[in-house]
Parts: sequence; C-alpha cells; structure tokens
Amino acid sequence: MTPPVNIAGIDQTLLALADPTRRAIIARLSKGEARVTDLAEPFDMSLNAVSKHIRILERTKLVHRRVEGREHFLTFNSKPLDETLKWMEAQRSFWSARLDLLDKILRAEDEMPVPKRKKNLKKKGKRI
Repeated sequence: MTPPVNIAGIDQTLLALADPTRRAIIARLSKGEARVTDLAEPFDMSLNAVSKHIRILERTKLVHRRVEGREHFLTFNSKPLDETLKWMEAQRSFWSARLDLLDKILRAEDEMPVPKRKKNLKKKGKRI
C-alpha cells in the first residue's frame, strides 16, 4: 500500500518552482549552503524582494534557514521535490498504462473488417 500523498504540499512545491527567481535560488543552493546576501547579489531586485522569494521557498520546506549571529545561511532540502517527483511518476505510470490500453483497443478496432453496406437504390422515391 502506498503512503498517502500530501496534495497541498505538492501544489505548494509546484507553485514555488513556477517562478524563475526561485528556481535560480534553488539551483544555487543545490551546490551548497549560502548566505542570503550572497544569494540576492545576482538578481536585479532589492534584498527585500529576494527575501520574499526565500520565504516562499521556506514555507514549502525547499529551503532551510540557519542563523549564526547576524548571518542567515540557507540550504536546499530536496524532500518536498522528491515527494513531488514521486507523485508525478505515479501519475505518469497510471496514465501511460491507461493510454496503452486505449491504443490497443483502438488498433484492434481498426483491424476488424468493415461490414459491407447494402446499397439503397431509389427509383421514383421508392426503394427497390
């Protein structure tokens, strides 16, 4: 039996990944821990704007924050992404099997002989 799926968590993960800035932050964090100020540097936006993106990633648990004094360090957490990928793979497997079955049925139907139709000949509005 498969464990229950957290659809709300998957929705939040997909929404978080929908933004290119957040994907860039995750890509950088996949290489290792980084300070918030270092993450914000390559973006043409304020530190406050980048912080809002980071908060969204933290809510989805894709990013974990560690505070040392005044410094905030972020790390990437792949678990929500792994759960989303697992759900997507299950959906792909389910629909592939269903579509393969439909394809088999349609091919079998195409191979069936077509019954010949009787020609209706009309003469002066009457059938012969």
